[in-house]
Amino acid sequence: MNTEIMGALAMYILLVALAIPLGRYIGKVFEGEKTWLDAVLNPLDKLFYRLGGIRVDREMNWKQHLLAMLTINLFWFLLSMFILTNMGWLPLNPDGNPSMSGDLAFNTAISFVSNTNLQHYSGETGMSYLGQLVLMLWQFISAATGMAACAVVFKAMKERTTEKLGNFFVLLIRSSTRVLLPLSIIVALILVFNGTPMNFEGKAQYISMQGDTVNVSRGPAAAMIAIKQLGTNGGGFFGANSAVPFENPNYFTNMVECISIVLIPIAMIFALGHILKRKRLAWVIFAVMTVGFLLFAIPSIYLEMKGNPAIAKMGIAQKMGSMEGKEVRFGPAASAYWAISTTVTSNGSVNAMHDSLTPLTGMFTMLGMMVNCFYGGVGVGFLNFYIFIIIAVFISGLMVGRTPEFLGKKIEAKEMKIASIIALLHPLLILAATAVSSHLYSGDPKGYAAWLNNPGNHGFSEMLYEFTSSSANNGSGFEGLGDNTPFWNIACGLVMLLSRFLPIVGPVAIAGILARKKYIPESAGTLKTDTGTFGIMVLAVILIVAALSFFPALSLGPIAEYFGMR
Repeated sequence: MNTEIMGALAMYILLVALAIPLGRYIGKVFEGEKTWLDAVLNPLDKLFYRLGGIRVDREMNWKQHLLAMLTINLFWFLLSMFILTNMGWLPLNPDGNPSMSGDLAFNTAISFVSNTNLQHYSGETGMSYLGQLVLMLWQFISAATGMAACAVVFKAMKERTTEKLGNFFVLLIRSSTRVLLPLSIIVALILVFNGTPMNFEGKAQYISMQGDTVNVSRGPAAAMIAIKQLGTNGGGFFGANSAVPFENPNYFTNMVECISIVLIPIAMIFALGHILKRKRLAWVIFAVMTVGFLLFAIPSIYLEMKGNPAIAKMGIAQKMGSMEGKEVRFGPAASAYWAISTTVTSNGSVNAMHDSLTPLTGMFTMLGMMVNCFYGGVGVGFLNFYIFIIIAVFISGLMVGRTPEFLGKKIEAKEMKIASIIALLHPLLILAATAVSSHLYSGDPKGYAAWLNNPGNHGFSEMLYEFTSSSANNGSGFEGLGDNTPFWNIACGLVMLLSRFLPIVGPVAIAGILARKKYIPESAGTLKTDTGTFGIMVLAVILIVAALSFFPALSLGPIAEYFGMR
């Protein structure tokens, strides 16, 4: 058990050690500064600029950035719909997997374009190799979209007055080619050398010891797994995701993948410090996010290592901890650490079944997604945190009787209205959608019996988790839920759509409005936002506004289940 804890601690220390220099590198990429990869990647960038007709010197204001983002995402969605609904006759389908139905294709297309990767299908039987490759492309593009939007906010936060915030397409391409592509190649090579498939062959067959013929799926898995982790996408090549040995062969690859999940979200914080020349502010933000992460990770690891109280009542020893739904090669500590890492970010990949977590650990995974800003997704994690910074600055200003200011710009009514709407959107989508599904099920439990394998408190948790995952653009699930139905495909698709783009529009709009305002130099009376005191204030706002909004729902689900097992 101590070895498992030390393994989790080593993973986190190595993660931070890698994130700090990567953050400086990302900051240089966004600022157009010289990097050691320029000689190799400049020609590739220029090729994309030429093919796309992109004028590198044409800077955009915040409205033009958002228009470019929404337009190109609409194109990617329509292209995804066409491919997913026609996979059956398109090439690269050696196993003859069928095309998707309209509602499942709608869900899947939105899911991958929005960086959610919620999968209401199993990759082995529900997707052709062409479909997998197209979705892998969206894993690069959706992650780069979040990074580009975040870079726009970084540029707007500089100590100046301007409307010009760079070029969205340049930021998108540089995020893909300079950050995501090189890191993905490294991780994919590590996976290949450890046994993860990377080919275009169909299913292999072998005869088992009892004489059965077994079909083993394979394909271009290593490439997809690398970007699914680094881009906080999470969508697996195989149905059981990173619990499958082909996706995650051993403890070493488990460490590599787990570090990859949180690497870029943390690096983006240090990129902020480089771009703004405010390293102390970056460390305060990192500290607040880390405290939140540890508040969820430490009790989760303890609870999973302690074992299941219901099994303990039966007099069964649990020397390895709670092992239901977990891989023996990882154990409960590494599984719990992954579960929190994947839910405080928008990753959603799993190396154990979240539906089998002990009730309170399941609650902590949901809280990670409900808060949705303790590291968060690639780029968008900071955008969510930025909203809470604006709210905290406004409240702090009112408390001391001064006009709220952040980085030399006054926070006024317009910015607060946008921030309040975005902060309340996440709870609204989750709780309203869960209420509708609960009403439908309770009104006709026989008609909707296929939804829940576990009625009662845990069944409610399954529905709450599904919409929480959709709204947080996470993609993981309590897989006891029968989710491949028109209701769940369409409802989750709409939630993913709204929760992806509105929380990007809001922060970019606020940052763009603030960038146009007159810069006011700091004085003795200016509220310092790079102090521990302000960090505590932001954490309090997050816990009050975000976490407490969900307490009644959590009381009906995992909390009630926990007390029911005692």
